[in-house]
Amino acid sequence: MKREILDALQAARAEHKTVALVTDLASGAQTLVVDGAATGDVAVDPALQGAIDEALRHNRSRTAADGTLFIQAFVPPLRLAIVGAVHIAQALAPIAALAGYDVTVIDPRRAFASDERFPGVKVSTEWPDDGLSALKPDGRTAVVTLTHDPKLDDPALDVALKSPAFYIAALGSRKTHAGRVERLTALGHGANALARIHGPAGLALGAVSPAEIAISVMAQMTAVLHGAEPHGKAPA
Repeated sequence: MKREILDALQAARAEHKTVALVTDLASGAQTLVVDGAATGDVAVDPALQGAIDEALRHNRSRTAADGTLFIQAFVPPLRLAIVGAVHIAQALAPIAALAGYDVTVIDPRRAFASDERFPGVKVSTEWPDDGLSALKPDGRTAVVTLTHDPKLDDPALDVALKSPAFYIAALGSRKTHAGRVERLTALGHGANALARIHGPAGLALGAVSPAEIAISVMAQMTAVLHGAEPHGKAPA
């Protein structure tokens, strides 16, 4: 591997970027594809790009071009930032961890955000915008706000909407969400950005208990991650 390819690969992974390394198995020539931009000696035609996209989508290395090329996928880990150390968060955190997410709960209210309430989970007591900014959400990061408190949820959503987070959701009724949209519009977010927020959070599963609501949110998050068509949104 050329030094410049290695350096670019390490830098991209340090920045939580999605990377594919394409190697010609006969010649050893390589091309690095970082967030869709290719650099190297192997030409990336539409067929190869399709194979790269599939490898990255499934986070699985594979061969291409009749076995002459090897695509090595480097996909950032899945992460979930939960804003609000509430009962739903206590259910959602372990469910998400079982699904392979690195979970962080953010809540400046120390009475809620404690190791006792969230054993084995990363807990941040910073203000939500500071805590979320420190995480640097990427395209493999989900952000869910659960507090119903604009002073906590809105700063986090402001940061999330400026990031490439793949899933952004906020708990609350449709009326609550309408007010949220008005406030975020005043902060400068346009209609296309605000449409990224799933509000009310979760699929319409008839969820009532904190655990059931957590399941509905996890289901919607999973559907968005894999590009599936959700069957409905949570009721107001």
